[in-house]
Amino acid sequence: MAFEEVKKKFGFGCMRLPMRAGEVDSAEFSEMVDTFLANGFNYFDTAHGYLGGKSETSIRDCLAARYPRESFVLTDKLTENYFRSEGDIRPFFEHQLACCGVEYFDFYLMHAQNAANYQKYKRCRAYETALALKEEGKIGHFGISFHDSAETLDRILTENPGIEVVQLQFNYADYESANVQSRRCYEVCLGHGTPVIVMEPVKGGTLANLPAPAEEVLSSLGGGSPASYAIRFAAGFENVFMVLSGMSDLSQMRENVSFMKEFKPLDAKERAAVDEVRRILSGEQFIACTACRYCTDGCPKKISIPDLFSCMNQKKRYRDWNSDVYYENFTSAGRGKASDCIGCGQCERACPQHLPIRRLLKEVARRFE
Repeated sequence: MAFEEVKKKFGFGCMRLPMRAGEVDSAEFSEMVDTFLANGFNYFDTAHGYLGGKSETSIRDCLAARYPRESFVLTDKLTENYFRSEGDIRPFFEHQLACCGVEYFDFYLMHAQNAANYQKYKRCRAYETALALKEEGKIGHFGISFHDSAETLDRILTENPGIEVVQLQFNYADYESANVQSRRCYEVCLGHGTPVIVMEPVKGGTLANLPAPAEEVLSSLGGGSPASYAIRFAAGFENVFMVLSGMSDLSQMRENVSFMKEFKPLDAKERAAVDEVRRILSGEQFIACTACRYCTDGCPKKISIPDLFSCMNQKKRYRDWNSDVYYENFTSAGRGKASDCIGCGQCERACPQHLPIRRLLKEVARRFE
């Protein structure tokens, strides 16, 4: 699979699929797949941990079982939770192929690389194993997804010249972020000549639901949704090979393909408006959670951290009673309250945004409890 066989630079991130009663809504997901392919797009992205394994199996049922393999491009990832030694990697990889119902992956990424887990990948020879799988034709292209500093990214790319692509969190809100370092990481990739796949261009939906002053700035442009400006911002950069969107319903799919089918970068007026929105957002004291839910898998108190952070943000934004009701909902049925946190730090080690989750949970507890 050559890079050129990816038809357009907009991809379907299968991390936030339509759900019904705790299961992927296969009928709606299938219709989303049909719409995506019918409009000339063909790139799909998943990982074993997405939706507790249901993302991969839904791709098998709603995509791989319904379309010829050559009609779509599929990316999967090796996540650190699923291997302890070099010997674990190949069996896990074969299990992923079976879950997705395919015989090869077009792209295979070392998942969520950072300074700490990179040492485990090195110790277990994960990079070498992936490159061997590429030689065997089971992987088309080898790369990484990344959440750390620009210095760490530069070191990984320097030590591993076989890396062909890097998946980065890249959006206008994080462009100058001291934590995410979107711009600096992008510039590292540019310096190495390594193509970039953009994840979280809408920052977990945050940039689709802006505070009123920011939304008014974009509305004054006279066309386009907040999400469209966020996605087009990311897609307009040199060396960006693909922009992913984690669409969770058919309406989002239809809207996004409508403006990405014939992609146009932001013009000067639109860039100025986005810069103004960034300035407004930088003054808002919201928790920068993207609801990836990496923090919840190993929480010993079963705290639904992203949902509690959402309640906190809604309380700050609207100062209404509604967020109190939702806080009660999210802390019922065996799920922990913010004050139940025991401070183990597992969540902070897993957080791609490097949020001080333990401190933030104390603030949430003070506000709601």
